[in-house]
Amino acid sequence: MQKTIPAVVKITGKVQHYAWGGLSFIPNLIGFENTSNTPCAEYWMGAHPSASSIVTNVNEPLNTIIENNKEAMLTTKINEQFGELPFLFKVLDVKDMLSIQVHPTKEEAVKGFEKEEALGIAINASNRNYKDKNHKPEIMIALGDFWLLHGFLSVEKIQQVLEENIEFNSLLTHFETKNIKQLMEHVYTLPQAEVDLILKPLLLKEYAKKQAHHLTKHHPGWWACKTFDVIHNSISNIDRGIFSIYFFNIVQVQRGKAVFQAAGVPHAYLEGQNIELMANSDNVLRGGLTPKHVDVPELLKHTIFEPVVPNIMQGNLINNFERNYTCPVPDFDISLIKMNTNDVYNTKAISPEIIINVEGTVDITFNQSNVTLKKGEVCFIQPNTNYTLKVEAGNVELYKAFVT
Repeated sequence: MQKTIPAVVKITGKVQHYAWGGLSFIPNLIGFENTSNTPCAEYWMGAHPSASSIVTNVNEPLNTIIENNKEAMLTTKINEQFGELPFLFKVLDVKDMLSIQVHPTKEEAVKGFEKEEALGIAINASNRNYKDKNHKPEIMIALGDFWLLHGFLSVEKIQQVLEENIEFNSLLTHFETKNIKQLMEHVYTLPQAEVDLILKPLLLKEYAKKQAHHLTKHHPGWWACKTFDVIHNSISNIDRGIFSIYFFNIVQVQRGKAVFQAAGVPHAYLEGQNIELMANSDNVLRGGLTPKHVDVPELLKHTIFEPVVPNIMQGNLINNFERNYTCPVPDFDISLIKMNTNDVYNTKAISPEIIINVEGTVDITFNQSNVTLKKGEVCFIQPNTNYTLKVEAGNVELYKAFVT
């Protein structure tokens, strides 16, 4: 049965309790006590079928309401192009390093999904790579100092890493032609005994340096030690994903700055909190540093083996209140809105929007109605809605996801 909802409605997201998540950031943000000390890794805001947000005033899933009224909730153009809300909005709290991963292109996602369907692999099977037919480009905006691995170092820097770490000297013969793909295929297909032979002395050396306070977070050894401490109880059967920490860019992103992850670019989040926006997909190809399903051949198949110079996005101010981080995909875009006491911002939703408030209280006026959004609260705004944001007192910080 089709339900009519106001043009602006509060929605309640879904907390995902992955093992790498922190204990307090997300509970403190959205306002609940984590009495069981369960890791709270992600807060999903959107209409993904596996964890749709709930429209508060009618207590129904957002994806169901959109499905029953696509023209009004999406616009004709978005419905024809995507057939669904094309983005998934998240808050992340990364306590422990995420897996080394890449995301497939749209074309390859379709192929992979159809192949696994034909093989009869259940959609929720632990060894399933492709949960849907969509690509998964994503952007993250740091909510504080955030650390991640993003793309390969330059050929010169990889050569330097292999030469300066005696434990890696044996790998130099596999990098004589400066071919990153050849090097990565070699380390990711080594027998486990050889992985241990290379990484055990390296980890012992790095651990001694860390204990002596000779390492910082800008050094791969710092993260190798943290990863080792978290995952391994003994110094054997070492995860080969540690190689990637030494061959990828270590990137520090300060609050309010952003990084975009395109298909094929290998990456891994290391530590911190962020706002993340992505295509409405759950397709992840993993290569290590995770208890989840790892498929090295599939990862290597879709990885772009080229050096990357990380682009830390500042965003562009489009008026006194809104800073936009333009994304090079049609599925989504994102803005940061900052307001202070007595500020008033009149604007219009050109597409469906989801807004999360991470600081303060803001009043949203629309069609002679009003919604008050407090810290940690989220709203969905229908396209073609004129609305006004007003702050009575204090500072307000909003993140807005929409479709370009």
